[in-house]
Amino acid sequence: MKKIITLCLLLWAATGHAQTNAQLNPKILTTKAVMDQFMSLRFGMFIHWGPVSLRGTEIGWSRHVQVPVADYDTLYRAFNPTKFNADEWVKTASEAGMKYLTITAKHHDGFCLWPSAYTNYNIMATPFKKDVVGLLAKACKKYHIKFCIYYSVLDWHHPDYPIDNPNDTVNGIRKNAHMEKYVAYMKNQLAELIKKYDPYMLWFDGPWEKPWTPEMALDMYAYLKTQKKDIIINNRLGKAFSGTGADGTPHFLGDYDTPEQRIGDLNMHTPWETCMTICEQWAWKPNDKMKSLTTCIHTLAKVAGGNGNLLFNVGPRPDGLMEPEQVARLKEMGSWLQQYGTAIYNTHGGPWYPNQHFAATRSGNKIYVHVLQAPGQTLSLPALPEVKITKAYIMKGAAVAIQQSAQNITLTLPATLPDINDTVIVLETDKPSMNIAPIKI
Repeated sequence: MKKIITLCLLLWAATGHAQTNAQLNPKILTTKAVMDQFMSLRFGMFIHWGPVSLRGTEIGWSRHVQVPVADYDTLYRAFNPTKFNADEWVKTASEAGMKYLTITAKHHDGFCLWPSAYTNYNIMATPFKKDVVGLLAKACKKYHIKFCIYYSVLDWHHPDYPIDNPNDTVNGIRKNAHMEKYVAYMKNQLAELIKKYDPYMLWFDGPWEKPWTPEMALDMYAYLKTQKKDIIINNRLGKAFSGTGADGTPHFLGDYDTPEQRIGDLNMHTPWETCMTICEQWAWKPNDKMKSLTTCIHTLAKVAGGNGNLLFNVGPRPDGLMEPEQVARLKEMGSWLQQYGTAIYNTHGGPWYPNQHFAATRSGNKIYVHVLQAPGQTLSLPALPEVKITKAYIMKGAAVAIQQSAQNITLTLPATLPDINDTVIVLETDKPSMNIAPIKI
C-alpha cells in the first residue's frame, strides 16, 4: 500500500500534467452497468501476504528498512505456508458477508504469488510450490465471490526497474535498468494473469515514482482493455489518485477512486472504495491491534452511507492461517449483515451525509437510517424537500414514532437500541428516495 511519502519519495515524484479518462477513447472505458454492479457489492476482502510474513513487518515497505535487502529478497527460500487453505480464506470472506476478494499477487517487493512464466521470483521457487492465485480464483468461483488481483506498478526487486531503494536516491538506483523492458514485463504478466485467472478487477498501486510516466499509464489502461474489455481498473495507474469536477468527471485515470485508511466523502457521481486494515499493519504482524466490532460496523455503514465500497484487509500468518481473532471478528460482521444486509447491499448512499451519530443508505422508496451513536431519546434529521415519510420502523422490528415539519424530521428512539453497534431504522417515502439530492448537516 502507499504509505506516507517520505522526502526521498518526493524527490522521485513525477512532474507534469496528470492523465485522466478524458484522454482515452470513451469506447474502451468500463461500462456504467459493470461499475453499477461492482458498487452494489459494497463489501470485499483485501489480503496482503507473502514471504515477508516470516518477519512480521510491512510488505514491500520494510525492505531495506526493518529487513536488510539480502534477507528480504531471500525470504522466499523459507516460505512454506503448509496450513494455507484457499477454501478456508474464501469461506471466511463469504461468512463475513463479503462479495469480492483482492489478493496481492505482486506487491512492491516484486514477489509473485503465482507461477509466472516471466520471472523465477515466484511461488514455485519456494518450498510450498503451490499456485496461491490460482487456488484462490478457484475457491472464489465455488463461493460465488468476485475474484480480483492487486498488482504493483513499481517493483523494487526487478533488474529493469530503475529504483532498488526508494529511501536512498543516491545508491538506491539501478544504473543498468531498462524501463521499456520493465513495462513489457508488466504487460506480459498482466496478460498472463488475465488469461489464467480471469479477474473481475485489477487493483493497481505504486505509480508515484518518476520512472512510471503518464504516457505509460494511459497506454497500459488501453492495453488491458484489449485483453478483457470490461475488466475493472482502479485509479492507481496514473499519478492523480483522486478528485472530481463539479460535473462528477474524475480527475484521475481509472474506473473508481480509492481513499486509503479513511472513509471517503459522499459522492453520487464517482465510484469509490475505501481500503482499510482490520488491524494496523497491512501484512501480518504479531499481536497487531484489531479494530472493535463497533468500529468495523460503523466503518461499513459510513462507507455505504457515502455511496462507497469497503475493501477490508487481513494479513494471514506465515503458516497460511488467518488469525483466529480476525476470523471471529469478520464472522461477527457477517452475523450483523445477515440481519441488516438489505440496508447495505444494492443501496446508494444518502440522502444525508454520514456523521458520528448516523449514516443513511437508500433504495427504491426506502431510506435506511443507521443509528450509530444515539444523541438522546430522539434523532433529528433535516427535512426532505418535496418528499414525505409515510412509515418509520426498526428493520424487522417495531414502529418508530416520527414527527415531520418543514425543517426537521424527528425520530423517537427506543429506550434501548436493538443493536448497540448499528440499529437500522427504515423510512418509507411517498416518492423514490433517489430523487432526493444529498443533504449536508
